[in-house]
Amino acid sequence: MSTAVGPRLDVHDLLGPRTVPITKSEFTIGRRSSNDLHLTGADISRDHAEIVQVNALYLIRDKGSRYGTFVNGSRITERTLSHGDRIELGRGGGAELVFLVNDAPADNADPSIGGDLRQMSMLLETLRNMGSGRVLDEVLMMALDSAIEVTGAERGFIMLPNERGALEMKIARGTGRLSLPVGGFATSRKIPEEVYASGRERIVADLREGDLLQAHQGTIAMGIRHVLCTPLRLVRYLDRIDAHADPTSIGVLYLDSREKGKLLSQATRGALETLAREAAAAIENARLYRETLEKARIDQELRTAAEIQQALLPSPRKSAGFFSAVASSIPCRAIGGDFYDYLDLPDGKFGFALGDVAGKGPPAALLTAVLQGIFSAQAFTQDDASAITARVNRILLSRNIESRFATAFFGILTPSGELTYTNAGHNAPFLFGRTGVRRLETGGMVLGLFPQATYAQETVRLDHGDLLVVFSDGVSEALAANGEEFGDERIYGALAGFLAEAPDQLIERLLAAVHDFTHGAIQNDDITALIVKYG
Repeated sequence: MSTAVGPRLDVHDLLGPRTVPITKSEFTIGRRSSNDLHLTGADISRDHAEIVQVNALYLIRDKGSRYGTFVNGSRITERTLSHGDRIELGRGGGAELVFLVNDAPADNADPSIGGDLRQMSMLLETLRNMGSGRVLDEVLMMALDSAIEVTGAERGFIMLPNERGALEMKIARGTGRLSLPVGGFATSRKIPEEVYASGRERIVADLREGDLLQAHQGTIAMGIRHVLCTPLRLVRYLDRIDAHADPTSIGVLYLDSREKGKLLSQATRGALETLAREAAAAIENARLYRETLEKARIDQELRTAAEIQQALLPSPRKSAGFFSAVASSIPCRAIGGDFYDYLDLPDGKFGFALGDVAGKGPPAALLTAVLQGIFSAQAFTQDDASAITARVNRILLSRNIESRFATAFFGILTPSGELTYTNAGHNAPFLFGRTGVRRLETGGMVLGLFPQATYAQETVRLDHGDLLVVFSDGVSEALAANGEEFGDERIYGALAGFLAEAPDQLIERLLAAVHDFTHGAIQNDDITALIVKYG
């Protein structure tokens, strides 16, 4: 006997894929932790959208978000949802949601499409790694043939920009993997050029309608009526970091047909979007290979290193009976060196660290990973904060790593409220207590200078509700467009009036204040903060 499956959202974001059931008649979505679906990301507003049940229907409403809510690529204020609708919050860098109400594939899609796309993805990956001089031609041919087969189109072409930025037709194909003459493909350039410029998919149900009739007379004379043109958008890892960066359009994929068939169905459009993303990545990598193999290899390695660096960070939230903690690290465009870590120490103590590596690039990323590993290895020690920090310094110096300097703050919190810490040249954290606010500066020099360096420590007693705010200089030195720094005073101002709130709410306040201050200006350092609340 099958079990009925209720409405739900398939969620894909930086935390990984998951399914979230919609169990309320008013289901809220946003960056605020009290929402039914809590998402992070600079494009996502605190209260971004809601899904409301009206009789047997489900409606999605944008709640005045800054960067908008999109359903199947179209920006909406309110819209009735159908099974398989794709929902994007903001500009595509934070989360992708799929609305589902039953067990059927979205829009009753052909189940072979998923398998075709998985096979396509593997083949494209193989071609991306090939050393053939014809790799770009092979990728274009495979992508176009797969698109025609998946959609049931009769013919199609791919256009890529030349050195001047003007679109040029690179390949034209028909059903049965038939090559068509590029110069003799009868169609207007209007639709592909609009799609390339806007980055938005264009669907035409009938070329005979509206202002398209005159431009497509030759195509219409062949009996062609239906057109689907989608951008080949390169969604880079770096674009997920930059809240104001849209995915880069590197060309267009154009398909047309006499019969609608699967060409205009929702399921096919979703499958084609996936294929276009895979094809865009393959095309771009193939082109980079042709231009300079070494540059393409280095770029890919840097992106992979940045992704691995983020994956090494622990889950941002941690709590026990006597504390709650939350951290966030937003990397800048260059591979950097911020990290945070949590340690479950003997006797129920809670250890935590936040560090900032000097320099940029692979050496800094490597040092970050090494430091995380060294700190994690201290989880079974009975030593105090100063001894652990001195040991980390000695171990670090034993590694032959270029640019091996780092600042770090390390603290140990006991269930009774004793906080013992040492500060190795790091920005002095704020400790908000009942008697006021103070900075925690006791410690020593930065890590990685001298093997015999010693580190002083201080023990302070925390009261219920006391709050510790640790941050990297990427927060205090975040730059506005005019070059002004965010500064320690703004960190204090962002939090001082809200100390009764939970750590996750407070860190959202701090990051929002930094985001509003910088107004999208490119930053030169990672932005990392850690908040620990006692009691």
